[in-house]
Amino acid sequence: MNGHVSVNLLSVKNIEQQPERRGTRFTLNGALWSLQVLFGFFFAGSGFGKVLLYDGALYAAAPRAVAWYAAVPQPLIVFIGVCEVLGGVGLILPAMTRVEPKLTPLAAVGLTLTMVLAAGFHITRGEYALVPANLLLGGVAAFIVVGRWRLRPIAPAPIATSRVLKSLAVLVALALLTFAPTWYTMTNVQF
Repeated sequence: MNGHVSVNLLSVKNIEQQPERRGTRFTLNGALWSLQVLFGFFFAGSGFGKVLLYDGALYAAAPRAVAWYAAVPQPLIVFIGVCEVLGGVGLILPAMTRVEPKLTPLAAVGLTLTMVLAAGFHITRGEYALVPANLLLGGVAAFIVVGRWRLRPIAPAPIATSRVLKSLAVLVALALLTFAPTWYTMTNVQF
């Protein structure tokens, strides 16, 4: 019996000496952050393209690239674009700065509603091929709503220099990786 106890003690001792493995771990918070950043950039970029249609020449050429633009008045397209830009930025910055982080799920609510309305619009026009994308985008936005409102909310905190700098870096990244290429493409490429 003593031998059996000593083996167990050695096994316990060996387990205690093994270093803790620090691998990549999937967490709900990590998934939410990934979706917020990815979809934040997507919506901000998509919206910025619509905002650029305030220019009459771009608006006139736009239906050749996107057929449904011909069925929507210019001010409405620009308004949708502004909402998408603000929603995309709202998915990231309030949570990142922790200043009014409750705005992040509210931005996601707005984007969910936008995608539900877009799906309805495309159904009425018979553009069924566009509906799955609207439902996917709206579904992810709804997941962010639930995640940040109920499951993993972000607590507000006082402004910190490091979070403000990270937020400025995100805005610069949006400008360089999303807004500038979208502007260049829409103003220099023929539809």
